[in-house]
Formats: sequence, structure tokens, C-alpha cells
Amino acid sequence: MVDDGAVLLVEAAQRGDVLAMNDLLDLLAPYVGRICGPIALDSGQDATQEALVAVFRALRTLREPGALYGWVRAIAVREAVRIARRESRSAPAELADLPAPGDPQLATDIEDVLARLSPEHRAVLVLRDVEGMDERSAAALLDLPAGTVKSRLHRARDSFRKAWKS
Repeated sequence: MVDDGAVLLVEAAQRGDVLAMNDLLDLLAPYVGRICGPIALDSGQDATQEALVAVFRALRTLREPGALYGWVRAIAVREAVRIARRESRSAPAELADLPAPGDPQLATDIEDVLARLSPEHRAVLVLRDVEGMDERSAAALLDLPAGTVKSRLHRARDSFRKAWKS
């Protein structure tokens, strides 16, 4: 749920109030960055920027200002996946090729593991494990069947476990 101050900002921004738009940008930028970064990886800043541009272009279409964060989340995930695909990250690397923990050439960390997942798998992980959404809500946001979200989540989490154990 969005607080009353954010609702007032959205309503003012929808009327064209430039100061409200600036304040809304300051409010939303960190949130969008936390969503886009783990999905788009090295292109996270580009995805964040693209998502914020899309949000402000479509702001007048937001009918329920109280639904701001859910609406922004959907746009951010869509843009992050699109940017990640554009950057040719949609084909995951082979996780079996990960170096063992402690390997001096490449430390296995979260970003390393995320880079080996497809944008679609990263999106499901972010929605479930960062945003705390249930599978049905994530499926609706991604416009996928719940079973697809469940299987992607299982594969993504399994990939994490394998990466940390290797």
C-alpha cells in the first residue's frame, strides 16, 4: 500500500506538476533500481532509466494511485528483462563450469550466479525472493501460468544451490 503522501505526489504529477514529478522520481528511483539491478545485471542502470522513462510516460494512465508500487514493479521487471535480452544474456552459461569456492581467478558471488541465469529466471527470483510476491502474483505480473513461474523458480534456486556448492 502506498502512503497518502505518495498518492498526493502521483495525483499532482498526473496533473503536470513538475515539482511533484521530481519528488516522485526521487521516491521511485531507488525502488526501481533494486528491481532492475539483479535482473539486468551490468545493464541495471540502463534498465532503471528505461523503466523510469516508461513510468513517467504512462503515469497519466495509472487509474489507482494507491497501486503505484505494483504498477511500477511490473514496468521495471518488463524493462529489465527487455534490456537483459537486448544485451544477449538470455542464454545462460553452463553452471557446471563455475569455479570452486575460493578459486583465486573468480570468486562466486550473487552477481556471478545471477549472470548465469536467463533474465526470465532472474525476474522470478527477484519477484519471489526480493519483492516477496507469491507465485500467483508473480505469474500475473509476468503474464505466465503459475506452473511456469513455479518451475522457473525451482530451476533458478537449484542453480544457485549448485553454484554455491561447486
